[in-house]
Amino acid sequence: MNKLLYIAASALVTIPIVLTSCEDAIDLQPKAEVNIESYFNRPEDLQLFSNYFYPHTLANHETYDTQCDDMIALPFSSLLQLGTSRTVPESGGGWSWGVLRRMNTLLEYINRCPDEEAVKKYTAVTRFFRAYFYFEKVKRFGDVPWIDHQLGSDSPELYAARDSRELILTKMIEDIDYAINNLPAKAEESSAPYRVTKGAALALKSNFCLFEGTFRKYHNISLEGHDWKYYLEQCVDASEKLMSGSYGKYKIYNTGKPNEDYLNLFNAQDANKDEYILAVKYDQALSVRHNANAFSLAASQGRPGYTRKFVCTYLMKDGSRFTDKPGWQTMQFAEEMKDRDPRLGQSIRGLGYHRKGASEILATDLSISVTGYQPIKFVTESVYNGYQCDANGLTTCDLPELRYAEVLLNYAEAKAELGSLTQIDLENSVNELRRRVNMPLMNMAAANASPDPYLTSKTTGYTNADAIGENKGIILEIRRERGIELVQEGRRWWDLMRWKCGEMMDQDFTGHYFPGPGKYDLTGDGVEDLILYAEGTQKPDATNKAKVLQIGKDVILSEGTKGYVDGAADRMRNRFNPARDYFYPIPSGDIALNPNLKQNPEW
Repeated sequence: MNKLLYIAASALVTIPIVLTSCEDAIDLQPKAEVNIESYFNRPEDLQLFSNYFYPHTLANHETYDTQCDDMIALPFSSLLQLGTSRTVPESGGGWSWGVLRRMNTLLEYINRCPDEEAVKKYTAVTRFFRAYFYFEKVKRFGDVPWIDHQLGSDSPELYAARDSRELILTKMIEDIDYAINNLPAKAEESSAPYRVTKGAALALKSNFCLFEGTFRKYHNISLEGHDWKYYLEQCVDASEKLMSGSYGKYKIYNTGKPNEDYLNLFNAQDANKDEYILAVKYDQALSVRHNANAFSLAASQGRPGYTRKFVCTYLMKDGSRFTDKPGWQTMQFAEEMKDRDPRLGQSIRGLGYHRKGASEILATDLSISVTGYQPIKFVTESVYNGYQCDANGLTTCDLPELRYAEVLLNYAEAKAELGSLTQIDLENSVNELRRRVNMPLMNMAAANASPDPYLTSKTTGYTNADAIGENKGIILEIRRERGIELVQEGRRWWDLMRWKCGEMMDQDFTGHYFPGPGKYDLTGDGVEDLILYAEGTQKPDATNKAKVLQIGKDVILSEGTKGYVDGAADRMRNRFNPARDYFYPIPSGDIALNPNLKQNPEW
């Protein structure tokens, strides 16, 4: 499937440049043969060449299907299986460098263009993507080689050791600061949010500085140069600049419909230009599509489901904790969904759910969802402009890459970690997200006075909660808000890694609670939607379109004929290895070619 951020990128096939076909290595590649006299002379050349960076640099855009401790699917990914399922590849595995070579090619020849403004703009575009490229590398591997020019077959850098992450982050900040200063503002870029802007550069800087600051804090990393506080200060600075509106005005999508706005933001065909800072453009007529509908609706797509551990983090709509309610541990679905944070019923099938453009109330379907908490985020109408949207790979709603809500969360978290967060800061950041769904506003004093035991528990919460230190209560609440607001947007795994919470992958991946065989109302209308029966008993007749499933075969319960739906039953799972699993392995083939590359620990 072809994935593009901007449809004009399809014109890349016309670029008359000979480049190596290998995208996965930095070793032994000859310099590109470029006819400089006939190319890189016009702004159009620079734009066409840089179009390649959009689909080939940004992270996997189909983040709605990312598995972690908050959502699982079948088969389990290697990150969920851990142990021997994660192996050292011979090549690939994220250790790919071809797109970086193209970036350095453009930067080397860009001054051939006499248009100085175009040179500044597309240098800024390229340096934005180089910073983004290295962010993905540092997250995966830690130390990596810094390459900022084209390499020839005799370049000594081909056999260099990895550079310190401090050097990489210093260079990334240089790149992103240039991008911030020289990219167009949102109002000046007619193709926003599908083209990078000053706002996108600030959001990216906010993201990678938050990651680096918290990673160094919780992993106790001390390097010559800057400390963890420096990076969090850089995060705050970038976030504040974006929030000021001076680099482009962004705001949280809020039409005053708290029971609809969150879901409608993600199932809209066109990206919301107020909240989406950078988005991936999809178009049915041009066959640029993704798979969100089928992923959530087809039994053959992995049967995704949120975990009960994660669902229990959603507060009641009055701001109280669900896990403080008597009997919450064995509460059945229709009851536990009542009076919750409206985002829960806009993220999974809950009470009264219906598809966009339809009126039929749909119950959660355990034959399609491995836990019963069936996701609906990014699920659109079944037919759009005459096109079917539910079959494999036919969904076309735009997907977020950088979103204003995330910047607000970054800002609040960084300030809380620095010890400089105030209630006014919360009003201007996290509470904007609460206002969208009409939730009580977060209160710093109350949070710090009573940290949530559920979020500090070793079996359900953040396994390093004892390391948080100052502002423990409010930091836990910001983490709660982040998990809920950004679910299915590809952030969760990396959040756990930077917080040094990998052991949360060892916690239970369960779903609905059922006290035994019987009829169950899953929509709250008093009519059964599910009938469970035990092995060895007669299969009941279906009534009122109820799904009939056999316990032990169609649904595995944690205690035999009762208990929690066991989403991990009979699935290989190993313990998270903190000495190894916070980093990915470098491919063995690359280490064989360059013995100065040292493997990450325990791989």
